[in-house]
Amino acid sequence: MTALPTRPLGRTGMDISRVGFGSWAVSGTDWGFGWGATDDAESVAAIRHAVESGVNWIDTAAVYGLGHAERLVGKALSGLPEADRPYVFTKAGLVWDPEDRSQLPLRTMKPASVRRELEDSLRRMEIDHIDLYQVHWPDTGTPIGETAGVGGGEVSPDATPLAEYWQVMADLKAEGKIRAIGLSNHSAEQLDVAEAIAHVDAIQPPFSAINRSAAAEIAWAHQHETGVIVYSPLQSGLLTGAFSAARVANLPEDDWRATHPDFTEHLEANLAVADALRPIAERRGATVAETAIAWVLAWPGITGAIVGARKAAQVDGWANAGGVELTGEDLDEIAAAITASGAGTGPVR
Repeated sequence: MTALPTRPLGRTGMDISRVGFGSWAVSGTDWGFGWGATDDAESVAAIRHAVESGVNWIDTAAVYGLGHAERLVGKALSGLPEADRPYVFTKAGLVWDPEDRSQLPLRTMKPASVRRELEDSLRRMEIDHIDLYQVHWPDTGTPIGETAGVGGGEVSPDATPLAEYWQVMADLKAEGKIRAIGLSNHSAEQLDVAEAIAHVDAIQPPFSAINRSAAAEIAWAHQHETGVIVYSPLQSGLLTGAFSAARVANLPEDDWRATHPDFTEHLEANLAVADALRPIAERRGATVAETAIAWVLAWPGITGAIVGARKAAQVDGWANAGGVELTGEDLDEIAAAITASGAGTGPVR
């Protein structure tokens, strides 16, 4: 086992590697937000290789592959010595119809539903507790939006209030099946409401050199001793250095990225940011992906970043990102490139 740099995850008592394995990309194709065809054996091998490389946490969600990703995580954990087992983080709040997998999952955090989801996640992964259980999205009582990562429509009168579902999460933590509780995709104002009920152990917003819109939530967490694990630090692959306009044009139809604005109308600006990272990566003896992740990890308050991989070899392209130190000059150069490109919104430094 390789040792990677770690940071305390807020006040949870868990020290986590600066990068964690994200399982969305290995979730398969038979649901609305797949990344194209995957091979389960390769996916399990990728997870295990990440753990062997020193990555000590896995981030997953019940909805990824409609349960499939959690089952793969369970297979990857099976047989690992207790001392080598990574922390397991998963999420609740997106519920699908098992009779019709084509229907968009519903954003719901009704107490009975949350308890059922917890038990289902434990069963799928064959574990007895979850280290960090997170609310995937605020409850709106409506289906998640047609575009991955975007909430769907107005709030239904049937939606569960945040105060009610956060109390359920606190109760589950007190009952012992959850070590820590977190909120993903919640605003700073919503975090204030939750914190008044029970401490928010961690948050999970999107954050990258392209998408910097969660800076306020990250600042909130920094002030409240709350851990921050960000998702999409590579902007779904755009900041790996491996993408081009030609590759995007050839994405399969069952890959959600093929129609996402980041890969269509904003592609030129986004690829310009990736290109700007290349000379910095060369100076630091790092990959473009590691440099993009290092930029994220340099942001005050961020504990770790979630990075996906579908094959073991892909892990080697980012596992050491936590050891890449960017200088002030590097960060200024990246900030200037982001500004010049016009990519994304939010602060650049």
